[in-house]
Amino acid sequence: MKNTISIFIFFLTVLSYSQKKQTIEWINNNSILIEDANPNSDLIDFKQNTPVKFANAKIYGFGEASHNTKEFFDLKSKFFKHLVNTQGVRVFIMEESYQAESGINEWIGGGKGDIKTIAENFNIGFWHSKEVVELLQWMRNFNLDKSKGDQIRFYGMDIQNGKNINKEIRTLINENKINIDESLLTTVDSCSNKTINYNKPDDWWQLQIPKLTKLKQQILTSKNESEEYKSLIRSLDYLIGYTEYASYVKDQYPKSTEFRDLKMFENVRWIVENLSPNRKAFIWAHNEHINKKEMYYAGSDIINLGRHLKDHYSEDYYSVGFDFATGKINGYVVDKKGNHWKTYHIEKPFRRTYAETLNEANKEIYFIDLDNAIEKEPTEFFSKKNKYLLIGGGGYQPKPLHKIKISKIYSESYDGLIFVNKISPPDYNLSEL
Repeated sequence: MKNTISIFIFFLTVLSYSQKKQTIEWINNNSILIEDANPNSDLIDFKQNTPVKFANAKIYGFGEASHNTKEFFDLKSKFFKHLVNTQGVRVFIMEESYQAESGINEWIGGGKGDIKTIAENFNIGFWHSKEVVELLQWMRNFNLDKSKGDQIRFYGMDIQNGKNINKEIRTLINENKINIDESLLTTVDSCSNKTINYNKPDDWWQLQIPKLTKLKQQILTSKNESEEYKSLIRSLDYLIGYTEYASYVKDQYPKSTEFRDLKMFENVRWIVENLSPNRKAFIWAHNEHINKKEMYYAGSDIINLGRHLKDHYSEDYYSVGFDFATGKINGYVVDKKGNHWKTYHIEKPFRRTYAETLNEANKEIYFIDLDNAIEKEPTEFFSKKNKYLLIGGGGYQPKPLHKIKISKIYSESYDGLIFVNKISPPDYNLSEL
C-alpha cells in the first residue's frame, strides 16, 4: 500500500513539473515583452503585438496589486500615455474623490498651481507620490497646445469622502439663483462635514437621505439648462452617494462594499456618456475594483466596478490586472512604536501562487493576453484556481499570511495581465520636485 501511494505521489510530482515547464515555455513564447517600467519610454513590443480585443476596446481598467508600488504606477502611466497617443483617450478616471477634480483640471489645463502642491488635491494619500504627480505634469504639457475639446481631463469616481462638497453645492445654487429651503442646505453642510466612523456605525446617515432627495427634487424643478446646473446635480449626486454609503456601513458585509462599487460604476458611466466625446476612458484603481468578475476571492460573487462595466459595455471594456513576485513593499503597522508604515522585503514568490510560476519566465515585465491563453495555453494554467496576494489599503500585511493569500482564476478576472518580477515603493518625497 505504501509503495502504491509513493508511486502515485511520484507520478503527480512528475506531471506537475511537466505542466509547469509547458506553461513557462508557452509564456516565454507568447507573452508580450514590456521593455521596462520607465513611464516615458515606448511600448515597442506591445505596439507590434497589440491584442485585437485591446485595440478595439474603449474603456480601459488598469488595476494594481497594491496601492503603494512604484512599478504599478509607472506602468499604468506608460499605458495611459500609449492610449492617449494611439487610441485618442482623453478621459482619465481615478479611484479618487469628486472633490479632487476641479483643482487638478485647472492645473493640467494650464491654470494656476505648481507641481509641488498639485498632489494636495488628492484625498487618498497613496497618490501623493512623484510617480502620480509627474503623470499630471505630463498631462499638463500635453494639453498646452491642444484645443479645449482635445485636452485630457481628470475625474474622480469614488464616494468615500464628502468633504467640501457642500461649498460647491452652495456656490452653484447661488450662482444659478435657485430658491432652496435653507434647512435642506443645512443638511448638505452636515452630511459633507461629517466623517464616517467605520468602528461605530450611525443611524443618523439614513435619516438624511430623504432630505437630500427632497433638495434634488427642488433643484430639478428649477429646469435650469446651464453647464453649472449640470455640475450642481452631479456634485449633489456624489454627496447623496456618500451619505448612502455611510448608511450601509452598519449593515452586514458586503453591502457597503457592493454599494461603493455600484456608485463608482454609475459615476464612470455618467462621465463616459456625458464628458467623453469619443466614449473612451482610462480607469486607475485597485485590481479588486477593475477586474471583470468579482471582489476578492473566486466565488465570492461580490459584484464590483469591473463586473458592472463588463456587463454594461461588454467588449468595449478591457480589464488589466497586475501581479508581482518579489521586492520591497510598505505595510501599515500598529506596534509599540505606534502606528506607522514599515517596508517589507519579499525575497522570493510565495509557494502555490500564480507568481511562483510567472516568475520563472524569461522576461522581467510582460503582458499576457488572457484570451490567447484560454485558447492556446496547453495546461490551462490561467483558467485554474490559484493563489495571489490581496494587498489593500493597509498595504502588505503578512501576519497571518493566509489572510492575504486568496484564490483567483485569472482568465475569469482579467482580459490582460501585467506581471512584474520585482517591485519597490513609490517616491513620496515631493519636496524635491
